[in-house]
Amino acid sequence: MGSPPDVLRVGFVTGATPDKWAGVWRERYPRERLELVPVTEAEQEPLLRDGTFDLALVRLPVDRDGMHVITLYDEVPVVVAGHEHLVAAADEVTLADLVDEQLVLPHRSGWCPDVPQLDWPSMTEREAVETVAAGTGIAILPMSVARLHHRKDVVSRPVVDLAPTSVALAWLVAKDDERAQRFVGVVRGRSARSSR
Repeated sequence: MGSPPDVLRVGFVTGATPDKWAGVWRERYPRERLELVPVTEAEQEPLLRDGTFDLALVRLPVDRDGMHVITLYDEVPVVVAGHEHLVAAADEVTLADLVDEQLVLPHRSGWCPDVPQLDWPSMTEREAVETVAAGTGIAILPMSVARLHHRKDVVSRPVVDLAPTSVALAWLVAKDDERAQRFVGVVRGRSARSSR
């Protein structure tokens, strides 16, 4: 597949917010079209590798073979629960506080509560938040994803002993051209006159 030569296609994983960088790009390069395409974490690497995107804001880890990766920022993991859940009374929680819970969406770290888990159907992050809003179980998500799917009937609290996730800018070594480097410059905050 791939982008038309006059369009820079940038994928962005759920929760990432490329708007600030897109605004700078459009201001500096008004004749070069930028297309932002939302992508799930499961799709991010395959769509980058098959050429669908020129670059992508990805949630790590990704296979770095043949790929440039610049880590941009870390995201705090949060537990999402119904607003009447016990975690609503806390400012933050630990995994030990969650060992008796039903985890409605498997966590990327592989962590699982100590109690036998129900056989949850496969669900999206949005569906997981809807499920916990109904008072059933919990979900652990990156803070940006929890904010994206926030509802009035759920709370989210930081899980302090779970490693953060990282968001990075990634692109194929084979697609490391002048245009990709200009976008990298925008993301890294370089001025319009600076060179890499």
